[in-house]
Amino acid sequence: MRKVVTARRRALPGFVLCALCGLAEAAVITLRVSDSASGRALDSVVASLVPLDRGELPQPRSASIAQANKTFLPHVSVVQTGTAVEFPNNDTVRHHVYSFSPAKVFELKLYSGKPAKPVIFDKPGVVVLGCNIHDRMSAYVVVVDTPWFGISDGEGTVRVSGVPPGDYLLQLWHPRRLGLPELPPRPLRVMGDLAESVSVDLKN
Repeated sequence: MRKVVTARRRALPGFVLCALCGLAEAAVITLRVSDSASGRALDSVVASLVPLDRGELPQPRSASIAQANKTFLPHVSVVQTGTAVEFPNNDTVRHHVYSFSPAKVFELKLYSGKPAKPVIFDKPGVVVLGCNIHDRMSAYVVVVDTPWFGISDGEGTVRVSGVPPGDYLLQLWHPRRLGLPELPPRPLRVMGDLAESVSVDLKN
């Protein structure tokens, strides 16, 4: 099933001149994501742009997933493979954070404050977080082999900035697709600022 609904491309100012001198500027990719069944804007969609040319990538930045009011914040995260993630506990009760997901198995046993060491997410995949003390607590960490990614907001919009020109695979994921086959990636050529509309099937 094709996910692309509409596509609109616009060149960066001065891009032609830059191309002539062999120096292309990084682009801003804007995606507007909707539910393929209802057509409504879809939040919490993780979008990542995986470069086909696997040259040297920027080093991953650190990240943080906090616990507050017996909730993981944020509920959905996306990080580059190799990212060190802190798990500060801002509650007055202790938590026992864990994951049994193949992409990252770990435990942070009952603790308050911030653990002494971050957790390194060293393999791509979807990691489901839980708390052994509070069963209703859950969160998702999507680990991707790229530094160019984002999560759709309440209007279904994802913006990924600083994307170098080149060929990529666009990958999409949503928490409601947990346990379903991965959506097939689609090729995306970046030559300048780019805006596209895409849809996600949440059931198949």
